[in-house]
Amino acid sequence: MAEVKKKVRRRRKPMSAKQKEAAAKRLAEAREKKQKANPPAYSNVHEAVRKLPDDHPFSRKNVMAWIKSNKDLLAGIRAEVRQKAKGAEARFSSVNGYIRNMEKYLRDGDWIDNFYGPDQEKVVRWRCVAMAYYPDGTPKRDVGTYYDDLMEVYTKEMAMADGILSEPPKTDKPKRKRRSKKNK
Repeated sequence: MAEVKKKVRRRRKPMSAKQKEAAAKRLAEAREKKQKANPPAYSNVHEAVRKLPDDHPFSRKNVMAWIKSNKDLLAGIRAEVRQKAKGAEARFSSVNGYIRNMEKYLRDGDWIDNFYGPDQEKVVRWRCVAMAYYPDGTPKRDVGTYYDDLMEVYTKEMAMADGILSEPPKTDKPKRKRRSKKNK
């Protein structure tokens, strides 16, 4: 067998502070020039998401930041799961699912989660895009959903007025008394 010679790497000469500053400046200029000549296409992000401005709540920039913060959070929860902390597996599954939903949003342009924000603290308000109807021709509506034909959110009071919801019957049952434990 032939012997394989190891490649000898020569150490670089250390740069002075002035040289480091000049090199950093050249690199920054080169990056800026490359960015202007060939901006990123983000071909893996859905077109509707790409068109949103950066200040929009569901912009690519915001969602990417949420994914990053949740992945950092997931690393901490993973340690809790290994230590078998109470509720850690449920938190892990919740955060992991939220990350997957955000990645799906970037890919497909459809937000499928009921919450949004860096810590899932904001609730999504639903909007009806296409009406559905019962066989008799009356529209199907959900409480808490915005409808374009009403120009507002459909409320519980509206549903009761339409006859879809009714007041739950009030019961006059007395509450059960709890037995107290006797000390012996």
